[in-house]
Amino acid sequence: MAGILRGEIRWADLNPSRGKEQAGQRPVLILSHDVFNDRSGTVIAVALTSQPQRAAFPLTLALTAPRLPKPSWVKISQIRTLSVERIGRRLGKVSPEELDQVLEGLNEIIGA
Repeated sequence: MAGILRGEIRWADLNPSRGKEQAGQRPVLILSHDVFNDRSGTVIAVALTSQPQRAAFPLTLALTAPRLPKPSWVKISQIRTLSVERIGRRLGKVSPEELDQVLEGLNEIIGA
């Protein structure tokens, strides 16, 4: 699937999962660069949830992206590499500022 862009929110099939991984059909935020997405056959993404989160930043971030069907939070600690075959239709796009915040949170979690 061509045309998967960094910062997009797309449906993804996260099954099968194990333990506390997010599962099922759910929105994900694409973090990997466009060229990587086009050439590798995979994307790097983080899961979204519509359940209010007790954990604060850097583990989660509330989104303000328009066109999402429900209030949503990025689960920054739920990062996955996914085949583009798991990626579905586009739901929206986060602002550059929100994308920067997610990447900052990820850097805090992994210690970069």
